[in-house]
Order: sequence, then structure tokens, then C-alpha cells
Amino acid sequence: MIQRQIESNLKQDFGQGKVIVLLGARQVGKTTMIEALSHSANGVLMLNCDDMEDVLLIEGKSTTELKALLSPYQYVFIDEAQRVRNIGLTIKKIADLKLPTQVIVTGSSSLELANDINEPATGRTIEYKLYPLSLSELAQETSEREESRMLHQRLIYGCYPGVVTDTAHAKRTLAMLANDYLYKDILAYRGIKKPEVLQKLVRALALQVGSEVSYNELSNLLGVDKETVESYIGLLEKCFVVFRLDSFSRNLRNEIKKGKKVYFYDNGIRNAVISNYAPIELRTDTGALWENMMVSERIKRNMYNDSFAQLYFWRTHDQKEIDLIEEEDGMIRAFEFKWNPRAKSRVPEQFIKTYSPTEFTVITPDNFWDFVK
Repeated sequence: MIQRQIESNLKQDFGQGKVIVLLGARQVGKTTMIEALSHSANGVLMLNCDDMEDVLLIEGKSTTELKALLSPYQYVFIDEAQRVRNIGLTIKKIADLKLPTQVIVTGSSSLELANDINEPATGRTIEYKLYPLSLSELAQETSEREESRMLHQRLIYGCYPGVVTDTAHAKRTLAMLANDYLYKDILAYRGIKKPEVLQKLVRALALQVGSEVSYNELSNLLGVDKETVESYIGLLEKCFVVFRLDSFSRNLRNEIKKGKKVYFYDNGIRNAVISNYAPIELRTDTGALWENMMVSERIKRNMYNDSFAQLYFWRTHDQKEIDLIEEEDGMIRAFEFKWNPRAKSRVPEQFIKTYSPTEFTVITPDNFWDFVK
């Protein structure tokens, strides 16, 4: 098993009197991680809420019934908890019992789960997110030299555990993930009325990685209103398929103030959506793939290191741009992503004069490790 970086953080929160919530897309390794945690513990109850029998053990139960079920155990793992109606209320009841039992809840989407938890269980949970394997996690298992050698593979096939551990069947695994799992939680959500539109939207976003997204253009392309497009992208975010970056805008009159970029958490899923596994040397989108991977790796890096940095892109109406802006504790860092290490890149003078960034770095295959670690 490849060691996950948040495992030690998660262990440190055991015994704090709060329910631990672990969210992440299907097949990113949540169940594997909690099973590994359970092996080192005594007195464990594992509930898989994809199984209706396990759901019925906790759904709609009174505080007394929950206490009787949970109190004999040191650890209780509730997997795929978004399947339980009113899971937030159940978590509130469990937390208020103040049992010595440590409860860990996992969910493959934050649809019902986050919405239900945030209200009734406020202040009673500690939330973590688990993503596909990071390059840093993989390098700990092998080496930075080996992962640099595998960079072409990762750009095309991504870093889902099932892909990394069985490269011979990477296409089959990604096809299964993209077709069977990608939409599973979203299509179960009551707000989805046109699943075919959702699939077309995901493909359109995959073809625009690294570019600014226009809700109006997507609306015209898909034949639905702009609000539906924005709503569906929001649902894709909550299922950990994509994430959005806002435009950075503070002072300059000609800055784009309401722009959005949409990235995929995993390159392999992005390529599976458009059915393109062509090697790097035959592709026209290598720069976009490199940018998508580096931005998603920075998201993982910041989350696993308890960084609260805000990420943006920057662009002006006269086409001056910076791929990634990171703002943390009043300091601004600027990054450009270039697949070709010899490519020239300069930070726009307008940006330097206005914001005085503490650093500007061009991230290439020659120097990316400090950026992702």
C-alpha cells in the first residue's frame, strides 16, 4: 500500500471528541486507507453504506440505539456515508454522545453529505479530503528520479491508485472510472434532470482545460441556460471531478474580474472523457496537460500540508496573463507552467508594479519537485 500523506494528520486527530469526515472521489483510496488504520486498532466496527443492511443499522436511529451500537468499539468506520439519509443529524447525535469511540465517516461526494453535515454537525467534525495519489506520495514510495522518468505516463493516465498499481490495464480502469463512477453520485442527486447534458458538459470542459471558461458559450453549446451550466459544474466540483479557479483582481481597471478556469483533479479522467491516450509527442494539448497536473498537484500539496493559500489565475483584457497566483498571509506568489524548459516567460510589468509578488517561478519538468512537495 502506498502511504498517504494525510494518514498521520488524521491519526493525530483521533481522540479529540470529534467525528472525522474523509471526503474524496470514488476509487481514490479512502476505503483502503481506513482499512489500513483499522488493522492497527482493537475493537473495530466497519459499516459499508453501499450495503443497505449497514445503512439500516444507523439510519433514523435514536441516540440510545446509536450508543448501544457504537459504544462497544474503539473505532467505527462508516464508509460511503452519503447513502444514509440525514447523515448530518446522525453524526450530530453520535458526537453529542461523547463516547470514547472514534468515528470516521467517508463519502465519495459532498452532495448530500456536506450539505447535511454542515448544519446539524457544525463544530462536531474534522474534515479531510483525499485526492488521487500525488506525485510526492509516489516519490516517497519510489524516488523523485523514478517519478520524473514516469512523468509522461502520469500526464496521460493520471494518478488514480488503480491506474498506478496496474499500468497494463490503465485504459480499462480509466474507462470504468469515467463511465461507471464519474456520474454515479451526481445522477443520484435530485437536481439532475438531463444526464446527457452533464456528459456533454464534462467533455466540453475537458477540451477547455487551461483556458478561461465562458458559461454563456457553454450554455449555447449545450442548449441549456447559463444557470444550469453553473449548477452542473458546481455538482461536478462536489463530486471531486473538477475544481474552479477564480480570476485574481484587485486594482487594475483592465483586469478580468469574473473569469473562471476549470481543471480536472486527475489527468487520466480528463483524457478518458475525451478518449485520447495518445503519447505526448503526438499531442497538441501537452501544455494544457502540464498545467492541469501542476495546478491539481498544488491543490493536493496545500491541502495535505494544512496550507490555507488561495489560488487564482490572472488575466487582463489585452491578453496579459499568469497561469497561477497563490495568495497566503498577505504574500503573493506567481507561477507559469511550461512543458518546454527552454521556453521563455516573463511576468508582466503591470502585475509586478501593482502587486509586488514575493516570487515568480516558471515551473517545468526540470524544477517541479519543490513546487509539488
